[in-house]
Amino acid sequence: MHCASNNVSGRRPRFRVERGGFTFAEVLAAMVFLAVLVPVVIEGLTLANRAAEVAERKTIATQLAANKLNEIVITEAWSATNSSGDFGEVWPGFRWESTSRTWSEDSMTELVVVVTYAVQGRDYTVTLSTLVDTSTS
Repeated sequence: MHCASNNVSGRRPRFRVERGGFTFAEVLAAMVFLAVLVPVVIEGLTLANRAAEVAERKTIATQLAANKLNEIVITEAWSATNSSGDFGEVWPGFRWESTSRTWSEDSMTELVVVVTYAVQGRDYTVTLSTLVDTSTS
């Protein structure tokens, strides 16, 4: 049995092939979007990195300041003039300064230790202080 064909010319019927893809305008819009987004994301990552590093170093500086303050109180080095220094090769980049001043009440002296450290080219400080009874010295 023979089937009749609707194709009179004998040619095969053409089917339209749809190709997937993006238009030039869509690609251009995506590139513009990325050109705006990438610098913002990089700046955000830089700020987050700096904040993390500052927090880590601030914790270290606070501990170093507390240790130095305790050392000054125990050795009674506070009665000497103001002093400064660093924490050696163990803690490079951390510097300290100590000052003492007369407290306005009672016979007390305020001891202040300031530890300075740098993060990404910017200096930060931690300041700790305590009171020492000078009536017993």
